Amino acid sequence: MSNIEKQYQGILRKLVLYGKEKGDRTGTGTLSYFGDQIRHNMADGFPLLTTKKMAVKTMMTELKWFLKGDTNIKYLVDNNCHIWDGDAYKAYPHKDELTQKEFIQRIKTDDEFAKVWGELGPIYGKQWRDWHSQKFNVAKGEGYLLQIDQIAKLIVDIKKNPDSRRLMVSAWNVGEIEEVVLPPCHYGFQCYVQDGKLSLMWNQRSCDTFLGIPFNIASYATLLLLLCEETGLEAGELIGNLGDTHLYKNHVQQAKEQIVREPFPLPTIELSNVNILNGEWDYEVKGYEYHPTIKAPLSN
Repeated sequence: MSNIEKQYQGILRKLVLYGKEKGDRTGTGTLSYFGDQIRHNMADGFPLLTTKKMAVKTMMTELKWFLKGDTNIKYLVDNNCHIWDGDAYKAYPHKDELTQKEFIQRIKTDDEFAKVWGELGPIYGKQWRDWHSQKFNVAKGEGYLLQIDQIAKLIVDIKKNPDSRRLMVSAWNVGEIEEVVLPPCHYGFQCYVQDGKLSLMWNQRSCDTFLGIPFNIASYATLLLLLCEETGLEAGELIGNLGDTHLYKNHVQQAKEQIVREPFPLPTIELSNVNILNGEWDYEVKGYEYHPTIKAPLSN
C-alpha cells in the first residue's frame, strides 16, 4: 500500500469534509485550507498515483520544457501536451477571431504566430535556467546584467559542497512576476544531502489538489532522480510544502470517487540517456497498475 497515496487521499478528504469556501481568480470557487505537507521515501517506489491513471508523458514533457528553459507553448503543443493551452489563449487579445482549438492549431502550424502568441513570459524555465539580475559596478560607474543558470549551479554546488544549506532554486522573480501569464504555483525547491542520499523539498503557494498536486509529486520526484543521475547520489526523501491547499468546486464529486479507491503498489521508473541541462532523457515506468481515469475540467 502506498503511504504517499494515503497522505494524498487524506488531503482530499480534509478538503471535502472541512474545506472552507473561498473565491479564486478563475471564478470557479474552491474548498480550501492553508498549510499541509507530503513526505515520501523514494525507496518505496516512484510516487505516481494509482487511484487514477496519470498522464506520465504529459508530465515528463512539461518537465523537459522547464529544464530546457523554454517559455513558449509551441514545444508543448508539438509534443501533444496541452496543460498550458488555456493560459496562452487567455492572454490572446483576438479571441473573437479564433477559438481556443483554432488558436492551438495555429500555434502548431505557424511558427511566426507561435513566436508571438505562444509566449508565456519569464515563467519556470526562464527562472530556472536564465535568471536575470541587474548589477552595478561602482568602480566603473556602469551597470551590467548577470545571467544565472540555477540548475547548472545547483548541480555544481551539490557536488562541491553537499553540506551547503544554500542548495536552492527559485522560480519567484519578484521583478518579473507581472510579466508572466500565471505566477509560479510551485515557486522554489531546496536540496539536502545526508549519508550519500539526495532529498528534495518543494514549496507551493497554490495547490490545485485534484489535478495539479498529483502532477507536481511525480514531476519533482523525476527531477530528484535526474539530479541523482547527475550527482551520483541515491534518492532520499521527497517533501512537498503546500500553501493554499484547495479543491475546485467542480472537482468535488471526482475527489469523493478517488478517496474511496484502494491504492495499488507504487511502480518503479528507470531513467536513461540523461542530459538534464539539455532537458533530455528516456524513461520506462514499470509495474504501473492503476484505477481508471477520472475526468475533471481545468480551471484557467
